Amino acid sequence: MISVSKALSIISEVSYTPKVKTVPLKGTNGLVLSKNIDSSIHMPPFRQSAMDGYALLLHDKNTYQIIGEVKAGDPDDYSLLPGQGVRIFTGARVPNNANTVVIQEKVIRSEDIITVHGEVNKNQNIRAIGEQIKKGDIALAKGTKLSPAGIGFLSGLGVNEVQVFTPPSVAIITTGNELIPPGQKLQEGKIYESNSLQLQSVLEQSKIKKINKYIVQDEYESTKETIRQAIINNDLVLISGGISVGDYDFVKEALSELRTEELFYKIKQKPGKPLFFGRNNKTLIFALPGNPASSLTCYYIYVIPVIQKMMGTITSLGLKRTMKSLTEDFVKKGDRAQFLKAKTSEESVEVLEGQSSAMLYSYAVADALVFIPENINQIDKNSLVETILLPQ
Repeated sequence: MISVSKALSIISEVSYTPKVKTVPLKGTNGLVLSKNIDSSIHMPPFRQSAMDGYALLLHDKNTYQIIGEVKAGDPDDYSLLPGQGVRIFTGARVPNNANTVVIQEKVIRSEDIITVHGEVNKNQNIRAIGEQIKKGDIALAKGTKLSPAGIGFLSGLGVNEVQVFTPPSVAIITTGNELIPPGQKLQEGKIYESNSLQLQSVLEQSKIKKINKYIVQDEYESTKETIRQAIINNDLVLISGGISVGDYDFVKEALSELRTEELFYKIKQKPGKPLFFGRNNKTLIFALPGNPASSLTCYYIYVIPVIQKMMGTITSLGLKRTMKSLTEDFVKKGDRAQFLKAKTSEESVEVLEGQSSAMLYSYAVADALVFIPENINQIDKNSLVETILLPQ
């Protein structure tokens, strides 16, 4: 049994070469660039007005003759004489020899003559060519996670497709004779299966679309064959249940017979002690505890960093962590590290009722996990605790 920090260290060091693919820019939110994108144009590509007003060629008076108008998108240029100007609008091309734009609030107009009030400086309210980015400069670097703003920025540079690290294909294997699908009549001794849909939902939060689901009974040969097929056909395998030491827990034995390299098994934590992580050829494998809350906690803490790595993230692996003050005293039982379902406010965090590894109702309202290290047994109210923010 290893510590939480040791398990995370092993995950951070595991090697994986992400797959890459050129895809349309649309729909890439959350994906990671696999190569630098250089700008093919200056942005802006012409001298651009930053305000609605008047583009002028300055002279020594405060009155100007207006000889035309330039709207955003107009291709025309005007050659101004000193003391002349044009009406101009935000985003429009500034005439080549205009040397200032005066906002309309500082101008009084009478027919084609304007009078300017206040100080006027050269080049004010003019966006220079290449002010935002110059042609040939790196627009977004390899490893950048695309956001709506990043997608808008690239689209504004004329980019319509990008090369990204592609999300892995993921298998979800659910084990257990006691499980039946929701919608069927509940029989004695049976429970509704929830882990596969839960795992599918959190995978979709990570922009993973290729998800293959398998169901297997508690029988050794079928367990082994299902795992074998999942390893062959997927980049990542998540097995729910069957990894403990019961008479009908066959996952660990099957993985061993399939010559899976064990990277770690069992972590000194609660919930989620019987967690397995390994590799079989190029496929990475997690065997998660069967209890729903344990399974989800292990996913948040250990699977997400692996998925991030498989999708090209090279820094800041894992969920965001912060420090918040605890709303009540907390006493930990036992010597294992704990991940506690919690609810945050602006400055504080509340540990919720219902911390059992089988209880999901408290997870349904939680937005964080409070991490209590194994060497700490009591935390006083208002003390700062490490708080792991869950994806929403």
